[in-house]
Amino acid sequence: MTPNDLFAAAPELMKKWAAVAVAAASSLEQSLIHLVEIRASQINGCANCLNMHGQAARAIGETNQRIDLLPAWREAPVYSDRERAALGWTEALTRLSEGHGALESAREALSAHFSDAEQVKLTMMINVINGWNRLSVGFGMFVEPAEARSAAQAAAA
Repeated sequence: MTPNDLFAAAPELMKKWAAVAVAAASSLEQSLIHLVEIRASQINGCANCLNMHGQAARAIGETNQRIDLLPAWREAPVYSDRERAALGWTEALTRLSEGHGALESAREALSAHFSDAEQVKLTMMINVINGWNRLSVGFGMFVEPAEARSAAQAAAA
């Protein structure tokens, strides 16, 4: 299945989903959003989203080092405290079914570095990327980023 297939199968719902995704992705700083998208996609094993968001992150100047070190973000000294809080929150929510042990400490770190409004925006972004991961993995999608952007733009029109 391709993005065009998704939009053809459920056009109204996918159009609304794409609008939420665009709004969430533009609600915080782009570098942070890309780190979150990549980390959630790593956890979920989504090759499609890793390809897409890795390219997008590099296009805005994100370094290979910071992208490569995301699985070891706790140990790598290349992330800010704000980024670490976002990555911890991403992992806690993405792995919610594995238990709530990390949730409380992740929420505390989040509160220390994000306003209430930013916490909601980040949480929405984490929900969005997890949703895209499930669509991509579930339907076996792998498309080039330009094709995915084109499908999303066509659906938004």
